[in-house]
Amino acid sequence: MSYPKELWENTRLEQKAYPFQLFQNRAYNVTPNECFLYLHWHEHFEIIIMREGSALFHIDSRPFVVKPGEVLLIPGGGLHVGYALGYDNIYYDCIVFNASLFNDWVHDPLHAQFVAPYLEGRLRYPVKPAEQDESCLQHYSLLEEAITELIAKPPAYQLIVKSKLYALFTLLSRTFIERQLVGMPAEPYFVNRDRFKLLIQRIESDFREKMSIEQAAKQVSLNPYHFCKLFKKLTGRTFVEYVNVNRMNEAERLLRESNDTITEIAAKVGCENPNYFTKLYKQYKGITPSQARKLQ
Repeated sequence: MSYPKELWENTRLEQKAYPFQLFQNRAYNVTPNECFLYLHWHEHFEIIIMREGSALFHIDSRPFVVKPGEVLLIPGGGLHVGYALGYDNIYYDCIVFNASLFNDWVHDPLHAQFVAPYLEGRLRYPVKPAEQDESCLQHYSLLEEAITELIAKPPAYQLIVKSKLYALFTLLSRTFIERQLVGMPAEPYFVNRDRFKLLIQRIESDFREKMSIEQAAKQVSLNPYHFCKLFKKLTGRTFVEYVNVNRMNEAERLLRESNDTITEIAAKVGCENPNYFTKLYKQYKGITPSQARKLQ
């Protein structure tokens, strides 16, 4: 399902390598039927944890009443809006993250079986998981632990948050996937998934290679338009973003583990222009290569 471009929200996440962010939202002295969350959609997943007050959310035109302690899971691309139900203060935490956060598992067959169907949009978790299965309540502690990390931001908090969200998605899949797959066709969603995997392996192993979108599309036997659409659905990133993230991850490793100069590292990850490399590294890692090396 697609929605009007004018309702699209360009939700910017702080770090492209770890695309998630916490928003702590408050609306004071609201009145019944007052809109405190305007109608919009974005490509990211969104998890809402209601803290105070009660509200009516419409998600893809379906109504959901939410009270303190309850959790909503809004799929990527879902149109949503929120209205107050009483004279109250509204307080809710919101974790927004992109499916590309879990690209590390793209080659894992269990990931492909249990989590990828939700990331790719073939399946959807229930918007109110605990309403359909009370066992989901025990999984919500993972969200609280992730929020604690996102607020305090101790060293390597990104890894903790990523692991908590992935564990949540896996546990929800374990709960719902069998009943959701009943009656669904058995054929794979990406009929040329194996070709995409070979392409991704190529990207992840040869960082110097210059590959255009047209060349990449040819490798999987698609025209560039359909290639770009499927690549983003599979990985959560555009082709260019995916290439850049892998190059900057390799650069980060080389800065940490080698004695190569920054210019040499730039060349090794396919950036012949050191100034462009520095700009790209800061865009994806939040600091310059020189700053990163000083932290080692």
